[in-house]
Amino acid sequence: MTLLYALDLLGTAAFAASGALAGIRRGMDIFGVVLLGLVTATGGGTLRDLFLGDVPPFIFKDETYLYLSIAVSLLVFIFHQRLDTLLHPLPYLDAVGLGTFVVIGTGKAIEFKLGFFGAVMMGVMTATAGGMVRDLLSARVPMVLQKEVYASACLFGGALMYLLHRNTTLPHTWTLLLSASAVIVLRLLAIRYNWSLPRAADTEISA
Repeated sequence: MTLLYALDLLGTAAFAASGALAGIRRGMDIFGVVLLGLVTATGGGTLRDLFLGDVPPFIFKDETYLYLSIAVSLLVFIFHQRLDTLLHPLPYLDAVGLGTFVVIGTGKAIEFKLGFFGAVMMGVMTATAGGMVRDLLSARVPMVLQKEVYASACLFGGALMYLLHRNTTLPHTWTLLLSASAVIVLRLLAIRYNWSLPRAADTEISA
């Protein structure tokens, strides 16, 4: 098992847990909780593969992602009242997953010969689309459309990876690690210092 694959599974588990928790907080039944966990963990990568024409999507080529997402969602559903002490590291595991998903998505787009914009968008989609679907299904404004430094960190990481890949002679492993680390560090700093993007001032717009 490679380090990238291990981090990918770790991020999948963290995303599945966050999706399942969102379902529990919305009062969903076990099916809804598991579905939300599964969509959050695998939705971005599945959409990426469909856009790239790489079918069947990765979750059907390596069903470990499906089993892991379902298992984590079920565990969260069963033990959620006892998970208080385990919830604290969840944002940090989520950040690791975010960085890993970005470089996997961007790297796959580069393999499919996409240009800068397409490759970065595939990286951002891989990392954020599952969370967007989770928020929409649980009747929330998607996190990526709010003020948090989330999608912006993914944009930076995807752009960095593409530029390093095209313009340097760094080994591929270093390109992956540097780009993923940039996303993770940005996200963790945003959590630590409550960083956010600017929003429009509250003003009344007249017709």
